[in-house]
Amino acid sequence: MTLGIEIGGTKLQLITGDATGQISQRFRYIVDPAQGAEGILTQISTTIRQLPEPPTAIGVGFGGPVDWTTGRIATSHQIGGWSGVDLAGWLRDQAPGATVQIENDANVAALGEACKGVATGFNRVFYITLGSGVGGGMVVDQNLYHGALPGEAEIGHLWLVPPGDSTPGQTVEQTISGWAVDQQIRDLLPQLPDDSALKMAVQEAHATGAVGKEARFLHQAYEASDPVAKMLIEQIGSVLALALSHVVHLFHPDAIVLGGGLSLIGEPLRAAVRQTLPRFVMKTFHPAPVVLLAKLGEDAVPIGALMLTINTDD
Repeated sequence: MTLGIEIGGTKLQLITGDATGQISQRFRYIVDPAQGAEGILTQISTTIRQLPEPPTAIGVGFGGPVDWTTGRIATSHQIGGWSGVDLAGWLRDQAPGATVQIENDANVAALGEACKGVATGFNRVFYITLGSGVGGGMVVDQNLYHGALPGEAEIGHLWLVPPGDSTPGQTVEQTISGWAVDQQIRDLLPQLPDDSALKMAVQEAHATGAVGKEARFLHQAYEASDPVAKMLIEQIGSVLALALSHVVHLFHPDAIVLGGGLSLIGEPLRAAVRQTLPRFVMKTFHPAPVVLLAKLGEDAVPIGALMLTINTDD
């Protein structure tokens, strides 16, 4: 039996399954930041003891930078107490004899979508997650691509506007991460007409105290023919296409997968990226790669974590 674990800043997921990606058991917990890393480790330990048999292999997608060669955590930007934790060693103590592989969660989600998600059948897959941050992962022949330590596919840190002596510059993450788009919408609200579908949806949420995650209303506003929602989606798609053009020129993937919370905008966002991407890719490399929407949802990381165990079993 294999165990796939997702350790995030807001949720902890554990699933049991096999190399086919078939899930046999599922456990989901809300992370309490006040409990820190110790609280998460306690939940994992308790869950492992509840399993009908000990896992023989464990794969982990961790929400933060890790040393994948050792399984040691560099840090978490959301939960305290993770810096320097030998998570691989700790898991081996919990499940003696089990093989353990730990990766950044964006890498693991990329593996999940490439092996069991929307991008099966493609040899070279680049995955970008558009959430509170922007991350990426590259899969070649169903194996993760790794740069020299500690480098990974950190597409969110590409400069769109380079920093100058008196200006901070602008990265992809600072421009089209979930929180950045949320802020753009909040800034636009006073300028929008009262009958704007986007404005009405956001104001209704704010009236209940739900401030934040305003980007989740873009799809419904787009469906209601809101011109501002359409403009914002096209802008996001254009910036995303520019960032992904660098991926195309460097790595030439067969398919690009859009994941994370912002990808729930759905087909309008995918179409905006697909339409704009060829403008930024040199004609020699046309046609541009296929652009796909992730389909595994919350299962992308835990299923990808199961896939990690395939190589460790060899």
